[in-house]
Amino acid sequence: MVEIIKIEGGKRLNGKVTIGGAKNATVALIPAAILADNSDVNIYGVPNISDVESLTEILESLGVSVESPESGHYKINTSNMKNVDLDIDAVTRLRASYYFMGALLGKFKSVRMIMPGGCYLGPRPFDLHLKGFEALGATVEYSQGYYTIKADHLVGAKIYLDFASVGATINIMLAAVLAEGRTVIENAAKEPEIIDLANFLTKMGANIRGAGTNEITIEGVTSLSGKPHDIIPDRIEAGTYIIMAAAMADDVTIENIIPLHVEALTSKLIEMGVNMEIGVDSIRILKSEALKAVDFTTQTYPGFATDLQQPMTTLLTRAEGASTVKETIYAERFKHTAELQRMGATISVGTAQATITGVTPLFGNKVTATDLRAGASLVIAGLMADGITEIHDIYHIDRGYDEIDSKLKALGAKFWRETI
Repeated sequence: MVEIIKIEGGKRLNGKVTIGGAKNATVALIPAAILADNSDVNIYGVPNISDVESLTEILESLGVSVESPESGHYKINTSNMKNVDLDIDAVTRLRASYYFMGALLGKFKSVRMIMPGGCYLGPRPFDLHLKGFEALGATVEYSQGYYTIKADHLVGAKIYLDFASVGATINIMLAAVLAEGRTVIENAAKEPEIIDLANFLTKMGANIRGAGTNEITIEGVTSLSGKPHDIIPDRIEAGTYIIMAAAMADDVTIENIIPLHVEALTSKLIEMGVNMEIGVDSIRILKSEALKAVDFTTQTYPGFATDLQQPMTTLLTRAEGASTVKETIYAERFKHTAELQRMGATISVGTAQATITGVTPLFGNKVTATDLRAGASLVIAGLMADGITEIHDIYHIDRGYDEIDSKLKALGAKFWRETI
């Protein structure tokens, strides 16, 4: 028995949608919480997604107490925490489980863990994480599917990242905050989620400067204590709903967003002819009569987010002319195009790029969510399509979209689940 999503397309969207806490911040903040010594850590704005369930399983396997007194509020206590091998299924379901490597290495100076899982988007620079740990004085061994990372003590170092990797930047930060002396991360990633993590760690007693720039400096401290923290809004969820609204809205307002975080997207949508009003913490999108083709290239922040490439590809089927999308982050992030072609899209795929020719009407079909953001692109396609779209492997979607059923239904979408 498996669950599928069905969408009856063609329904115009109206109303308001409130964006939840950032998934990509949450999956770093929860591992970071274990760095606190014997104290409660209260995190607010935690999204209701399956990735959080996986993180909770990992915490509980470490003896960490996890409570959720109310929706979006996580209370974490490390008083009975122990360092054990991380080899439970939750690790293999979630690529961001690798943040426990940095956190456990920082706290206990050792970690043993199986290979993390998550969406396959082609090669990812995981070696940068390991090189960062080695630069801090750790040894790294890989044997029979396990990483064993140890250090007698961690010592600050100057670390240059060959690629501005978000994951490597975060993992090195987690290990370095309790290291001896100064760590400097050069060519660091600048994403808002890194700033959010730095703010959280700083509240707990860490000494971090430069988050949000390409050079982050960390002065090691001896201990951290739990403090409350509110997670920033999810810019990728916001961008996904903005794209949905650009496709199907009569009048939709997306609330609880930071417009600066989605500026690369909104500037492209304005270029396409999308009718929008940008407020202080919201964006209102009205019906647009005609959209024009645009070209874009994914980049690290503040460029166009790779996580929004797939949803944007769907919208481009409604734009007049040929649009070219180039992917510089994950070259293989085009599996969704085959599914869109099943729905009538005209897309040609080359090496790390695709050309979408529109206007091409979409029709409902049976499709498969091959990864999280591919799933989002198919939800948008289902909203746009004539007829009923049936999406399989929807566990990918549930990994990253908070309360997607209720949010879409509130906007007027015909969206439901069935078990087959």
